[in-house]
Amino acid sequence: MNIDIYNTLRDRIIYLDYAPGHMLKEQELAGEFGISRTPLRTVLFRLEWEHLVKTLPRTGILVMELELNTITHVFQARLELESVIGTMAAERFTKDHFSRLDELMLECERQFDPRNPKTLASLDMDVKRLFYDAAANPFLTEISERLYCLTFRLWYFNLLKMNADEWKAEVISIREDLLSLSELLRADAPKMVGEARKDHLLKHLKRIRSKFLNLSATH
Repeated sequence: MNIDIYNTLRDRIIYLDYAPGHMLKEQELAGEFGISRTPLRTVLFRLEWEHLVKTLPRTGILVMELELNTITHVFQARLELESVIGTMAAERFTKDHFSRLDELMLECERQFDPRNPKTLASLDMDVKRLFYDAAANPFLTEISERLYCLTFRLWYFNLLKMNADEWKAEVISIREDLLSLSELLRADAPKMVGEARKDHLLKHLKRIRSKFLNLSATH
C-alpha cells in the first residue's frame, strides 16, 4: 500500500477537507496522484476497512457520514482501551516521556489565542501518541488509532463551529486533563492514570454529544 497516498486521503477525511457524504471518484484520484487504479484501490480498501469510506458500485466512493449513534458505540469501545493503554503507559513512563508531556502542557497554554482547530487537534493527537509510545504495544496502538479516527471527525467538526467562549472552555478542559495526568504519573499511580484517561474521554464524549445535539437542533 502507498502509505503517502493513504495518509493524504485519511487526513483529508478526518480534517473534513472531504465533507461527510462527499463522493470520491477513482479516476480523478488516480490522475491527481499519478498512479493506476490498482494501487489506489488498495488504499481505498484500507480506508473502507477503517469505516472512513464506503464503496458504492457504479457510483463512487462515499465518505462516511457522521452518525452520532455509531460514534457513541465507538466511544464505548475506546473507553476501556484508553484505560488499558493509560495504565500500561504509566508503568513505563520515562524521563523523556515526562519531558514531552511538559512540552505538551506548555503548548496547551498557547492554544487560547489565536484559535487554530488544526493545532489543537494536533496537540490531542500528540498526547495520544505519547501514551502509545510509553505503552509500547503496537497492537493496542493500531486498534486505538483506528477508533480514534472514527470519533475525531465529529470533535473536529465541533471545534470548527465553536464560539470564543466554547473554545476557551475546550482548551481549559484539555489543560486540566493534562495537569491531572501529570500529577498521577508523578505519583506513580498507574491504575489511577488508566481510570483518569477513561474519565477524560467520557467527559469528552459528553461535550461532543451536547454540542452535536445543539447543532442538530438549529440546522
